[in-house]
Amino acid sequence: MLKKVNVVVFDFDGTLSASDSNYEFFKYCFKHSIRPWLFLPCVIAGLVGSRLNYRGLWWREHIRNFITPKMVKDFSADVIKLHKQNRFGWAKEVVAKERSKGNKVVLISASPDYLVPHLVSDMKFDAVFCSQMDKEKPYKYKFLCWNKNKVIALDKWALENKYIPNVVRAYSDSMSDMPIMEIAKEQVWINPKTGLRK
Repeated sequence: MLKKVNVVVFDFDGTLSASDSNYEFFKYCFKHSIRPWLFLPCVIAGLVGSRLNYRGLWWREHIRNFITPKMVKDFSADVIKLHKQNRFGWAKEVVAKERSKGNKVVLISASPDYLVPHLVSDMKFDAVFCSQMDKEKPYKYKFLCWNKNKVIALDKWALENKYIPNVVRAYSDSMSDMPIMEIAKEQVWINPKTGLRK
């Protein structure tokens, strides 16, 4: 028997937090390792590829192919600690407020699984979905949680829990989230620089 539940969906980077956790990890790697500099031609080629096919997966992996399991292990804790300082002041309170209304509160982010769950571990989401990376090759995606794949992640969670999700509200800063925003009864657009509602 399926149960209809009200769901509120949050994006993370640019919505609950300023800057982008992927970008912050990149910066940290370039500051603390020579390896990314050796892969700079690949990074540049990947960035060019992003202009040609923004929805593509190839360029996303190409710009990340300097990332090793050791870098994830050595650097992610510091990046998480630093990036938590970028969270907008209202974020935790609003998530708690949505939960207090009896809504299931879900975070769905394109950022990787070695960052996002740790960045929001204190916020008491009912579920957290993010891009799943290959642990042996952490530059490769097992599942890119972006664009329409966010809806797929939500539907899979609902099916596993025997829910019929009624998305009452969705928070995002990016037009790439239109698939999830379109199924929400209320769209809350956030300015990624200020954290204020647009």
